[in-house]
Amino acid sequence: MRTGIGYDIHRLVPGRMLILGGVKIDYHLGFLAHSDGDVVIHAIIDSLLGACCLGDIGEFFPDTDPAYKDSDSGKLLIQVINLISEKGFTIEHVDVIIHAERPKLSGHKLMIREKLAQLMKIGLDRINLKAKTNEGLDAVGEGHAIAAWVVATVAKN
Repeated sequence: MRTGIGYDIHRLVPGRMLILGGVKIDYHLGFLAHSDGDVVIHAIIDSLLGACCLGDIGEFFPDTDPAYKDSDSGKLLIQVINLISEKGFTIEHVDVIIHAERPKLSGHKLMIREKLAQLMKIGLDRINLKAKTNEGLDAVGEGHAIAAWVVATVAKN
């Protein structure tokens, strides 16, 4: 068994979609990012790559590469899942924390877990999701950004 940690944060701006864990969330702000900015999936990718000692998201999908402009992070996750499978790893568990002052995410948590389970081809019982506020502190707490932390556990076949 191996464990990896991932983190991502993006600023919220008008005129962009808000996508968390592959799910479009109805909100008046979205992520300022080269790709779709899905902080949940970006943090999952980093945690999986870290657990498998394969580097980080920027090495595989650099934000300087026009090929990834506005790209669907779910498709990037599928590529990483295929890579770690080729290296002999399987996902045992993923634990996600989304830090967002708003929008409130309690009504979206199950949909996000279901979408992540579908993308990663694992059971819903292997994905945990928590949504936290930052109690009004820092850029997240002031509603200017959303962040995600992820811990992933993988097993080597």
